[in-house]
Amino acid sequence: MVYSFQPLGDNAIMIELGKDIHIQTQQKVQFIASILDNHTKDWMIEYIPAFTTVTLFYDPFKIMRHAKKGELPYNYVRSWLESFLTGVAVENKITQRMIEIPVCYGGELGPDLEFVARHNNLSEDEVIQLHSAGDYLVYMIGFAPGFPYIGGMSEKIATPRKETPRLKIPPRSVGIAGKQTGVYPIETPGGWQLIGRTPLELFRPEKHPPTLLRPGDRIRFYPISYEEYLELGGDKE
Repeated sequence: MVYSFQPLGDNAIMIELGKDIHIQTQQKVQFIASILDNHTKDWMIEYIPAFTTVTLFYDPFKIMRHAKKGELPYNYVRSWLESFLTGVAVENKITQRMIEIPVCYGGELGPDLEFVARHNNLSEDEVIQLHSAGDYLVYMIGFAPGFPYIGGMSEKIATPRKETPRLKIPPRSVGIAGKQTGVYPIETPGGWQLIGRTPLELFRPEKHPPTLLRPGDRIRFYPISYEEYLELGGDKE
């Protein structure tokens, strides 16, 4: 596995696994995340997986209890990571989940569906068909608790962000911004074009883990009626 290390401040190390957003790079990120999950140490503070990197934050004072005399904390962590990563192949080591997300498209729950259709010279039904037929992958979680950065949307429905962002996006809103699609887990400002809403809760702070989705998950969106949306626990407008 090809990778490189960079120090980040005085208590973090960044593992770079590629320059471009790609499924193979994401698999490497997920693989390193699984190593850190399964080999926790008292000096670990947290790790942050991103599109092409994993950053590990550590407590340098706790590392001094384990390091050799004169060994810098950064060098200690780097050597520890290399002991897991040198000569390792990622293939066949990643287990992916398939998460199905029901979406009630259009209407008051998807006020921008008409704009997305018009922008791409499509009908609203064609936008729904293309969006629900995508082969989606969660690359990372960020921006807001449980917000998934998703790849795999058809460029035929790519649409620019709104010129003026909304001050409040309802939780569980499904949107499009450029070539990306995503789901807002909580109420937040945002400029994505809203095409629908799911009754599923993506951020569940009372559960462990608190987020429904995680990097590496495959996603399938499928359309449901407004009545089905309510039956599955969706809020009335």
